[in-house]
Amino acid sequence: MADDSIAVVDLDRCQPDRCNYECASYCPPNRTGKECITTRGEYFDTEEPYDGDPAQIRISEDVCLGESCGICVEKCPFDAIEIINLPSELDDDPVHRYGENSFALYGLPIPEPGTVTGILGPNGIGKTTAVRALAGEMIPNLGSFDSEASWDAVLDRYRGTELQNYIQRVRGDAVTIAQKPQYVDQIPTQFDGTTHELLASTDERGELSRYIEQLSLNAVIDQPVETLSGGELQRVALAATLARDRDFYFLDEISPYLDIGQRVTAARLIRELAEDDERAVLVVEHDLAILDLLADSLHIAYGEPGAYGVITDPKSVRNGINEYLSGFLSNENMRIRPDKIEFTEHAPRQIAKATPLVEYPAIEKSYGVDEFSLRVEAGTIYESEVLGIVGPNGIGKTTLAKLLTGSLTPDSGTLNFELDISYKPQYIEIDQPMRVDSFLSSITPEFGSSYWNTEIASPLQLDPILERNLTDLSGGERQRVAIAACLSEEADLYVLDEPSAHLDVEQRVQATSAIRRYAENNDETVLVIDHDIYMIDLLADRLMVFEGEPSLSGHALQPQEMRAGMNKFLSELDITFRRDERTQRPRINKPDSQLDRKQKRQGEYYYAPWVRSHYRDMWATQYSLGKKNTEMLQSDIKKLRPRLLNTVSSYLTTVTGTGARSTSPLATLPTIPSTRPESARWPTITPSTALLLACDSIASTGWPYNSSVLTSIPASAASFAADSSTVEPLSSAVSVSSV
Repeated sequence: MADDSIAVVDLDRCQPDRCNYECASYCPPNRTGKECITTRGEYFDTEEPYDGDPAQIRISEDVCLGESCGICVEKCPFDAIEIINLPSELDDDPVHRYGENSFALYGLPIPEPGTVTGILGPNGIGKTTAVRALAGEMIPNLGSFDSEASWDAVLDRYRGTELQNYIQRVRGDAVTIAQKPQYVDQIPTQFDGTTHELLASTDERGELSRYIEQLSLNAVIDQPVETLSGGELQRVALAATLARDRDFYFLDEISPYLDIGQRVTAARLIRELAEDDERAVLVVEHDLAILDLLADSLHIAYGEPGAYGVITDPKSVRNGINEYLSGFLSNENMRIRPDKIEFTEHAPRQIAKATPLVEYPAIEKSYGVDEFSLRVEAGTIYESEVLGIVGPNGIGKTTLAKLLTGSLTPDSGTLNFELDISYKPQYIEIDQPMRVDSFLSSITPEFGSSYWNTEIASPLQLDPILERNLTDLSGGERQRVAIAACLSEEADLYVLDEPSAHLDVEQRVQATSAIRRYAENNDETVLVIDHDIYMIDLLADRLMVFEGEPSLSGHALQPQEMRAGMNKFLSELDITFRRDERTQRPRINKPDSQLDRKQKRQGEYYYAPWVRSHYRDMWATQYSLGKKNTEMLQSDIKKLRPRLLNTVSSYLTTVTGTGARSTSPLATLPTIPSTRPESARWPTITPSTALLLACDSIASTGWPYNSSVLTSIPASAASFAADSSTVEPLSSAVSVSSV
């Protein structure tokens, strides 16, 4: 095999008792008498320790012909073999390899005092291995897995690099580390006591009380750890980690189970720790908006999960995220993914008339005197809609889900509808040693059909884990199986509680697509509870917003259209979003920045930043313009913007001042003449179209009137459409005027 190839055998999938060793029988080197594929029992000495069972296979990388052959990969009935050509740019040996035919890691992140370093990449790519090496918990073997590893060899490898001083300190046991675990829902299985007892031993810097206050843990400080929610466990784990006095802090996924406000607070506390105390912080995070807000530099991790992983040199955060999403790393000249991860920009979906599925009354639920209580306003859930549910942690969202599924009974009001409800819980507890394929096939007879594979298995990437036991799955793998199980059931209503938890960026986009497509293709009704704002934006037709005092009382508002719901939710958190110019991914505005203040003045907390590009695309479609001509049209509109704004200002002053319609201000709306060459092919922009464009200008440049005043435009000016030959009816401008 060439030096730039590796052979990987997945011992969890290799099942020699269920095959006839087709991989070895058809192997060309084996057929010529060479020992390329043998059993592990044949190759290793009986007293020599080795991974796997004696009957499982081992592949000699010296004899194997490499990916150009690949016969064993095709013949293995369990997809247990991978022959992989490594990127030619990987000149060095691995930093660490667990053994022959096992995972290999290339590259290490660089911790720097006083900075937060981020790592972005898929699950199973070696991030934990890298941290164990940096923490001194293991000595990297530099690919020589058959000999004893030494720090001297590691130091020689990194001499003259930015890691040299750090490795010298690790070698001398001079680096102390604090780690926040990835799966906080496992904490109750490892600690038996109250929150106070858990945190008391971690206060090494005298900062614990501040973290308890900032992370809103006072309400649960005396509660047993086993009674805490996922969000509470996550905040307890953060407080316990940040309160320690260490040189190096490793935080593995800070966002699962936290609402957006808590994520921003956690990011601020982590940055304060790094900046004020000159400590090195390394964060693995899949929430791009939080990673963008949190990190000073970024390492991209790529490769084949479970086979090999590469950690790049540090990049700027914005460029690193955008390169990861594009699938191409410019400095490395490396294509890491065949397709881009695309963030779709769109205006909020319009509410169409639909048949009610459930009309529920006002209900209330209390857990006892001085305990949490929930009040739900009466509302309607329509057939074939996706309803997003958002709100802070501990506000009653999961309680509502349990009320709808019948797990809880309301104290006031009656839920007397009879619906078959499929429910994916927030926390996925698996205690049965059943294989994934057996579990899913017990839920639906469609399992394995082309329809099921296309709609559920493929977008959720289930194929690699179908033959594994449920108890052996990681958190992200369990999440994908739970989503598949929920969608596979026959039901009238599907309720998914936090489907984004522990999924990496690509998996979140794929899961979002799978849920939305399943709802649309099958006319199903879906309720999604999640803290990932972008996931909710892509999924939901309407939004139910929860408000109140976390852990004390919650109030569920009636479902409302997306723009109003987003503005209500984010205004309570005092957070605004913008879109990245290159990728359109949502980014959190820095508090009190110019853009943050502008959007708050407009009352637009999420959708405003990309209204202009949305209507740019609309113009290109309606006027049959190409990209270049659309940009030329925008240039003309920009020149006329002051006149447009002045005209609409006069119009609004007349309408809101007297309540009577005045056509004279509208009559002064300018037309945009066709001054470009005929090839441009856009029509003269009529007055009512200019009004639409003016409203778009208002959305992106600021406006002295609030958004409620702007909603008067379509009602007051509707009759004006009859007086002009508009390309589109003025009534279609309702979504624009509401900005």
